[in-house]
Amino acid sequence: MADKVNSYIGPDAIQSFVNRYHALRDYNDTSENLIKELILHCDRVENELRKESQRLVNSQMNLADAVNTQRELLQRVQLCEAREESAHDKTSREMDKVRNHNPYVMVLIDGDGLVFQDTWIKQGLEGGKRAANALLSAILEMFGDEDGDLQILVKVVANLSGLAKAMQRDGCIDNPSLLKDFTLGFTQAKATFDYVDVGFGKERADLKVKETARWHMRNHNCRHILLGISHDAGYAPFLDETVQNETTRQRISIIEGVATVPELVATKVGITKLGNGLFRNDKLFDKFPSSAPSQPTNAAVLTQAVGNAASRTASPAISASSSSQTRTPIISYADIVSSASPPPQITLPLARKPTQTASWRDKLQARAQSETHYMLIPPSTPDNWNPGARGFDKPIRVNTLVLDVIKRRKDGDKLCNNHYLRGPCAKKDICPFAHDYKISDEEMKAVAVLARQNPCSSGQFCELDDCIYGHHCPSIRDGTCQHPFCKFPEEAHPPGTNYKNQWITANLLN
Repeated sequence: MADKVNSYIGPDAIQSFVNRYHALRDYNDTSENLIKELILHCDRVENELRKESQRLVNSQMNLADAVNTQRELLQRVQLCEAREESAHDKTSREMDKVRNHNPYVMVLIDGDGLVFQDTWIKQGLEGGKRAANALLSAILEMFGDEDGDLQILVKVVANLSGLAKAMQRDGCIDNPSLLKDFTLGFTQAKATFDYVDVGFGKERADLKVKETARWHMRNHNCRHILLGISHDAGYAPFLDETVQNETTRQRISIIEGVATVPELVATKVGITKLGNGLFRNDKLFDKFPSSAPSQPTNAAVLTQAVGNAASRTASPAISASSSSQTRTPIISYADIVSSASPPPQITLPLARKPTQTASWRDKLQARAQSETHYMLIPPSTPDNWNPGARGFDKPIRVNTLVLDVIKRRKDGDKLCNNHYLRGPCAKKDICPFAHDYKISDEEMKAVAVLARQNPCSSGQFCELDDCIYGHHCPSIRDGTCQHPFCKFPEEAHPPGTNYKNQWITANLLN
């Protein structure tokens, strides 16, 4: 039996079982490892899925929060827009209220040219008050004031002294105090009415009118500006500069007294007449011109006349006004210098003596016409100096006796150099200098010489052919500036010049 069993279970069979067992155990181990790995993998996948699910849940929550936040922000934006619109409407209403609060009309009058009627001025203080009331009524009638809130501000600016003299020469008033009383009455009539005396000075009234108008144009409470400037073309550039659009143009009007000059008409600013006969429609006219003086008679008269001509002559003087004044070129320096003049005749306001003979007159004229009485101004030009881009002013040959007579004119006797050298004076009605004196060629040259003692404001950069002012010092003799009160700066003198004016360094180029 044993042998039979051994025959079935031999060593090889047992080894086979052992091998099969080991193979089964390895298989089991592999299965267990596989199962473990599968379990671990499933666990990892489950964790990842759980995390992803949580991320999705969080994303959904964040999305919901974002939607809620967006909804809240949109609501806030809509609320802010509503508040902003409400605030804008409120601000607009307040601004409209501010604009409509204290509305006013500004009236600016250049009183040197727009003059009230004589009937008002002759009544003095009461006439001023009545003129103010008439002007107020005319303005209110023009603009209307149903609510009674519209204020009328009036400012008249003028050179009262010059205006009073011009009105006296016109014959419309006998006493300058009438004009003064009129202005006081005008100012006292209303708290917002002013009649301002700016005194004498080039374009002082013009400048005040322009700057005041500019200020009120920037004020929204100012409904309208009335400018009494119809007489003066000098305001045309100011209007062209100020009126930039149709809205601005609608806020400005020109009050017409004297017929409006074409330059102002060309600006297309509205022109209106106020009231019935408030202002003169004609310019002041000199009805009492000074008469031409008589000829000198003998040598003694000539000597005496040089000293007394200024006090005896009724004509006014050489002005030193700025070269920027409005110009109407008629006579240039070239015309003055190149014009062929007859032998000079000095006209002095002395009556001829009855005992004087024709031979004495001939001798006197011959003496006055002697070459010893003539000089060239400036006498020479330095060879080693160039004053600048414009160069030297052309010399003028002048009679020294005539020059001395012209120099001695004082104050109201001085001749208006703008009038005689460049054409009709634009400020003739108020200019304090003489315009009606019948000037001779020699006197014209003397006026030109004296005008050149005033420096041109543009200096060597002046491009005006008819400029009457000096562009370098004309008073240099033998290396010395002879003028004790020379107005020219050091740059307008040759290098190394000696000066009689010890304050020469105080003169500056404009």
